[in-house]
Amino acid sequence: MTNVAAPTVTPPAGSGAAVVELVGACVHYGPVVALAPTSLTVEAGTSTALVGANGSGKSTLLGVLSGALAPTDGTVVRAPGRRVAFVAQQHRQHRWMPLSVDDVLRMGRYGHRGLLGRLRGVDRAAITAAAERLDVGDLRSRSFGDLSGGQRQRVLVAQALAAEPDLLLLDEPITGLDLPSQQRILDLIAALTADGTAVVLSTHHLGEARQADRVVLLAGCVLAVGPPADVLRPELLAEAFGNRAVAADAGAAATTITVVDEHGHGHDDSPAGVAAAADLAPHHQHHDHQAHPHHESPSSHA
Repeated sequence: MTNVAAPTVTPPAGSGAAVVELVGACVHYGPVVALAPTSLTVEAGTSTALVGANGSGKSTLLGVLSGALAPTDGTVVRAPGRRVAFVAQQHRQHRWMPLSVDDVLRMGRYGHRGLLGRLRGVDRAAITAAAERLDVGDLRSRSFGDLSGGQRQRVLVAQALAAEPDLLLLDEPITGLDLPSQQRILDLIAALTADGTAVVLSTHHLGEARQADRVVLLAGCVLAVGPPADVLRPELLAEAFGNRAVAADAGAAATTITVVDEHGHGHDDSPAGVAAAADLAPHHQHHDHQAHPHHESPSSHA
């Protein structure tokens, strides 16, 4: 059967605080289901953490939210005029590319000026503000490929911030970073949501997820959605991570749990600053959608 991309629907102005809404959105690769039907609303001024093992659908869901990946079925409803920035995992890059940090930061304004558009004062101000916010202003003349992993990640987040997004999507933004870089990015997320930006991030770190307003627990489908205290519970994490979830005290009623899971997707090198939807390869065998009451049935489109 030929897969037909679901339409993107634009709601009327003044439809509420939703930045993007998925209604029964799913992603298939032939008979393989990368993401079972998912309904999710992302509101302005909120942070949402996507939690799950590698291959659970986190990056696929980010790809759908960003618009880089069209769902096989279901609808994507976007508020008009909203800007989206997506920072995919970029722990490696083409070192042969002669890009300075300033070149990478300028890419953040392509959405405003186009690839060949001349930067204006407002663009340079946005770039400078983003660089200072991520503490990379003193790196602008350096080669991007010569930076440490933490510095590169902060530059890429600054690039996304320079776009002045209404929705910021981050794929495991603190994995493998030094503690100061981790804390700077976590502090930024809190500040952005306080200013009204919607932030959605994928993570393996339960401590990071607990700082979000809401957690979406994934295992190829949505297992649970809600406040961290309601979702990051031992029994739900055990269902999501299987034998990679270890209770803190097996002899008592465990109230905490540790997740032992591999980090990173082992992506091929990607050019710096390219917001591609990486790790979208199929991971799951076909789900019985009816087996998961959390999902709505996929919508039907002509």
